[in-house]
Amino acid sequence: MDRSKLNVSVLQMDVAIGDPDANFAAVKRMLKEAVGREPKPDVLILPEMWNTGYALDRITELADENGERTKAFFAEFCRTHQVNIIAGSIAEKRDGDVYNTIYAFDREGRLVSDYSKIHLFRLMDEEKYLKAGDKRGRLELGGVQAGAMICYDIRFPELARTLALEGAHVLFVPAEWPNPRLHHWRTLLMARAIENQMYVVACNRVGISGTTEFFGHSLIIDPWGEILAEGGEWEEILTTELDLELVEGIRRQIPVFEDRRPSLYRQSDEG
Repeated sequence: MDRSKLNVSVLQMDVAIGDPDANFAAVKRMLKEAVGREPKPDVLILPEMWNTGYALDRITELADENGERTKAFFAEFCRTHQVNIIAGSIAEKRDGDVYNTIYAFDREGRLVSDYSKIHLFRLMDEEKYLKAGDKRGRLELGGVQAGAMICYDIRFPELARTLALEGAHVLFVPAEWPNPRLHHWRTLLMARAIENQMYVVACNRVGISGTTEFFGHSLIIDPWGEILAEGGEWEEILTTELDLELVEGIRRQIPVFEDRRPSLYRQSDEG
């Protein structure tokens, strides 16, 4: 893989709530379509909680035990098609608890990173059913340094900045971000790209779950905050080439990391 160029494909899909079999079938169909296109993607990304949706009242029985089904499926697909995949996030059961977890696989089908959502979204009762992760989502794909966050995480700029300081040139964001907060979605993602001078590749689901409507509008944003691709409100695949040399060029041009004064950002105990 050319480390200066990266073709990414975003699989903006509907999710059948509480039906992992239907969702695995839909993912397989969209993955095959994506890798059959030209140019062939280097990296593919799926939305948040695509295996179960937000069937939280049944999540313990539906969650993938240790991610075994998910890992086997994507390991085989990546080896067969020689692609990297950010496997969205899934409901993963581990040691009796359920996590909202991303797995990242390389071209050989190796699991290179995992990240469990650390900020649980109270408006959808995540904290009542899920356990928060306790580590950052750092990963490397073919020599490209990247980071991963999940949905609500983008409201916490400290996390994105830390990943950027650790070397991330691309931030991958699986999400189930609902109406009516489209303005927040677009603005927060553009802000994370601009302030950290990195690409943001965000995959949101579409469709309706109960009374909640998900609007799609998956986004691929460059380090200037310019939108390179944006989805509609239906299932589709977005593919765009990222020029990773642009990241270093912008960071040299506007050296925000060198000009940081973190000692002044700490909250004072005085007064």
